[in-house]
Amino acid sequence: MKIEDFCDMQKFESIMDNWAKSTGLATVAVGADGKYISKCYNFTDFCIKLTRGNKEGCKRCEKCDQEGQGVYSCHAGLVDFGIPITLSDGTVLGSVIGGQVLPEKPDDDKFRATARELGIDEEAYITALHKVSIKSRDQIEASANLLGDVINMFVRSCYQEKHNVTILETLHDGIAKAAEEIDGVNASTSQINGFCTRQNMLALNASIEAARAGDSGKGFAVVATDVQKLASGMAETSKEINESLARLTVTINGLNK
Repeated sequence: MKIEDFCDMQKFESIMDNWAKSTGLATVAVGADGKYISKCYNFTDFCIKLTRGNKEGCKRCEKCDQEGQGVYSCHAGLVDFGIPITLSDGTVLGSVIGGQVLPEKPDDDKFRATARELGIDEEAYITALHKVSIKSRDQIEASANLLGDVINMFVRSCYQEKHNVTILETLHDGIAKAAEEIDGVNASTSQINGFCTRQNMLALNASIEAARAGDSGKGFAVVATDVQKLASGMAETSKEINESLARLTVTINGLNK
């Protein structure tokens, strides 16, 4: 199951964009397979162009993306976050990741050492580092949790809406099928009514013939009477069925509109 299959991704992107603008933090959403499902917001040159632009740096970043949970310090020295996107039953659909901020004023020497280790130009690395926002860890945690709560509520709402539509469609199909079945039963009861009429006629004819036969036709008369009773019983049952079907048909047709 993919978030894109049931979510309004335009609204999803709007939430991500507005959150990034209001907090100054970077963020992006990824699916369960780790692939991006949203645009990247507020991504810094320090992270994207330099650290992730380096083969080894990118490898380490991807490892952090996969393993990082909650708010954590990344391999490069910035603070990032990873908040799972889940359904109410706990199914994990992906996550929102980001951060790319400093919890305090950076130690340039420490970052120069990282640049040398990765083979990145030190001066370019430090210049980009000084453009990274500084946020307290409490601010980062509060912002990350807020984004996680809002995105999860939105995704679950979209999923429930899609689920409800599916249920209604299934119900509508069932109602339509029930209407067809009722039409078939109505046709069958019409045939029963026809049988009852013919049985009554046969019983009447049999009674007439039995009367003509006199004493020798008494047994025949009993049979004719039984046939007539059976026909009357079938007619009464058919009438009750028709009345019930008529009421049910009105209800089903009303639901089927």
